[in-house]
Amino acid sequence: MITFSLCMIVKNEEENLGKCIGCLKDLMDEIIIVDTGSTDKTKEIARSFGANIYDFEWIDDFAAARNYAFSKATCDYIYSADADEVIDEDNIKEFARIKEALGNLEPDQMIDIVQMYYCGQTKGKEKSVYNFDKELRPKLFRRLRTFIWENSIHEQVRTDPIIFDSEIEIQHMQSENHASRDLAIFRKAIDSGAVISSKLLDFYARELYMAGTDKDLKAAEEFMIAVTESDTASVEDIRKASIILAKSARISGDTGKLMKFALKDVSSGCASEMCCELGDYYLDNNDPSEASLWFYNAAYEQTPMLDIHTGGDRPLLSLSKCYKLLGNQEMSDEYARKANEWNLGKEI
Repeated sequence: MITFSLCMIVKNEEENLGKCIGCLKDLMDEIIIVDTGSTDKTKEIARSFGANIYDFEWIDDFAAARNYAFSKATCDYIYSADADEVIDEDNIKEFARIKEALGNLEPDQMIDIVQMYYCGQTKGKEKSVYNFDKELRPKLFRRLRTFIWENSIHEQVRTDPIIFDSEIEIQHMQSENHASRDLAIFRKAIDSGAVISSKLLDFYARELYMAGTDKDLKAAEEFMIAVTESDTASVEDIRKASIILAKSARISGDTGKLMKFALKDVSSGCASEMCCELGDYYLDNNDPSEASLWFYNAAYEQTPMLDIHTGGDRPLLSLSKCYKLLGNQEMSDEYARKANEWNLGKEI
């Protein structure tokens, strides 16, 4: 019979932990909880489910913590969960069927990773930096020592496994904004000389653009400038870095720097984000007519690179504002309606 280990890294999750373990407990043969410094009732709740609890000193490295949790597992498969995840009854039944099916496979047929749909990423209480509400993620791992977590943030498993894409849906019930924590880890990794891959650059740029403070944007400038001047960076990486630099320049009022990095992106196509930055610049400078051209481009002519909203409700609402300033209430109302429709469509 196939056995499952539940592995989690947690800190101060008394609000969520019981709900997460509660829906999984009947499927799991052992529960591994790695605590990184809780001061609330997290450990007490974990013990109530019979969990094996281990303390791990937090070193701003999610991969290290997950590797430690995996090292404590003893079952055939490891299910990796975050405390703010829940699985409803129908999907738990599907999970049970997968467990049974895995137990019926011959050794040479074994699945290494089962992927499940991660849902609700854009519907949490706090602002999400994800653009898609539902996406497949690796969640269940065959307990092989070749599964190694890498990257200190947005950690991922490095391997070349046999993967099965299930239909199981996991609801991510985000109740806390992690942007400041994540951005601090990014800065620490960069300052230590860590290599930032294109994939991590994408995460960093998205987090900065969608949730970063003015201070966060300013702190990232040196790194992003280096990306734009690199001989090895891809055109896509340079464009993402240019978007961050343009936003920071607009906020700080440095028109010359804004135009410098806007032109870098425009020369390669001009993302919706850059159109919005230029639109905001002209709107801030009392030129709604020019601003409307850029917001129209953002909504209808270009595509987003970091934030899906820059190709949808953000420029549409800005167009509504522009036309109101231009004295055209009818067009203002029309674009406000379109923005609302875009949001309704996105939720569907």
